[in-house]
Amino acid sequence: MFSKVWTVALQGIEATLIEVETQIEGGLEQFTIVGLAGASVRESKDRVSASMKNAGLIFPRKRVTINLAPADLRKEGSAYDLALAVALLAASGQVPADVLDRYVFLGELSLDGRVRPVKGALPSSLAVRALGGKKLVVPVDNADEAAVAEGLPIYPMTTLRDVVDFLNGVDQVEPYTVDIQELFAEQRRYEFDFREVKGQQRAKRALEIAAAGNHNVLMIGPPGSGKTMLARRLPTILPDPTLDEALETTQIHSVAGTLPKGAALLATRPFRSPHHTISDAGLIGGGTVPVPGEVSLAHRGVLFLDELPEFKKNTLEVMRQPLEDGEVVIARVAATTRFPARFLLVAAMNPTPGRYRGSELVEGSVSGAQIRAYRSRISGPLLDRIDLHVPVPAVKPQELSLKEEGEPSADVRGRVIEARERQLVRFRDSEIYSNGEMSAKQLRTRGNITEAAETALRQAIDRLGLSARAHMRALKVARTIADLAGREEVGESDVLEAVSFRELDREEFA
Repeated sequence: MFSKVWTVALQGIEATLIEVETQIEGGLEQFTIVGLAGASVRESKDRVSASMKNAGLIFPRKRVTINLAPADLRKEGSAYDLALAVALLAASGQVPADVLDRYVFLGELSLDGRVRPVKGALPSSLAVRALGGKKLVVPVDNADEAAVAEGLPIYPMTTLRDVVDFLNGVDQVEPYTVDIQELFAEQRRYEFDFREVKGQQRAKRALEIAAAGNHNVLMIGPPGSGKTMLARRLPTILPDPTLDEALETTQIHSVAGTLPKGAALLATRPFRSPHHTISDAGLIGGGTVPVPGEVSLAHRGVLFLDELPEFKKNTLEVMRQPLEDGEVVIARVAATTRFPARFLLVAAMNPTPGRYRGSELVEGSVSGAQIRAYRSRISGPLLDRIDLHVPVPAVKPQELSLKEEGEPSADVRGRVIEARERQLVRFRDSEIYSNGEMSAKQLRTRGNITEAAETALRQAIDRLGLSARAHMRALKVARTIADLAGREEVGESDVLEAVSFRELDREEFA
């Protein structure tokens, strides 16, 4: 007998509908899966067989051939188990084959017949919804995530026996739904707030500018000065993600298996902070079956690289492409996988590689040559992509003892949103959304830089000995400073403040 069942294959965060064609014939017992199935898919025979037996079902002991079409697309993972089991049940007459064309099945089977959760439920459900006319059967633990695709009937199942009873009409199951707005309200909370940061007014000002114009930031300060504390609070002053941004971010974390337990939707900006020993593939993504790296997991949020000079130089260099293009492209012989990677880079480093006692450098623990070698670990091309260099000195004891709290994140975020809205109006007929993305041509035609500002910038570069790369970066930052102040034109004061955030462009550090 023949049956056809639908399931989903993932390539990055792109999902493709897969036909599971099953043919059962008489003859010696044989079980064959064709259609470019990976090892984990071929192993499914043992899981499916044990699961069916323990659910009180009959596993066909005949000649079984299963084709996964399209046959030229690589299939990996255990999410095909449920579809394979249903296809076998339909071909052997244990469930009606004529109702299966309306359903798509997704789930891993345990040996005792339970339907286990899988990665990628959200991108799979969005793909099924886009096709129209289908319903999705998923593990009960993936129900909330899959139901985020509003308008798609979702049927959560706990065991294989539940699936069989549902298809045979023994049990009536209502489609499962979630309230998207309620999910946003429940999960749109941050653990941290800018009001908790004592002192560091200049650093907080720099992060506000970074958030308003989407500018990458490098903080330079001794241990204990609060660099990590500041970075962790940067997502709290970014504009709240839109539903489309939340869906895009959640899909990446769903595929990677990093969604927090019980979370169906990431309603806040992600914050990722990988250790400096991370590999190239860990940062950018990769593997035999490509998975997203930290730059993609930070999509629409913040990627924080602490101790920047301690990262391997080649690891930092491969980050230049996603910084420029906003995506990661992983090329393999079988296919090319793309992951979004549009993030705000925040890096931190000590002023020197010397030994510190608290926040004080131990005298004589480092030479000038060692300092130059330490700073040279950050390449010029990478530094070119960082708009703001922020000194973060040690906080004075009297500032730590202040009882007054700082400005709350909500107030800062209000100013950031207003500045972003001005940029959206400015770039409404282009493909960019913030000042940090402007090209040199766009800066000339849309920056609205006054002659006085240009003159002040030239004088500052000559007087402070700044490198040539500082010129355009300073103008972009100045444009954002003017937006925060509600000014249409970029003036002299805006440029001078922007120049003050070019610490590493001075000649002694170039």
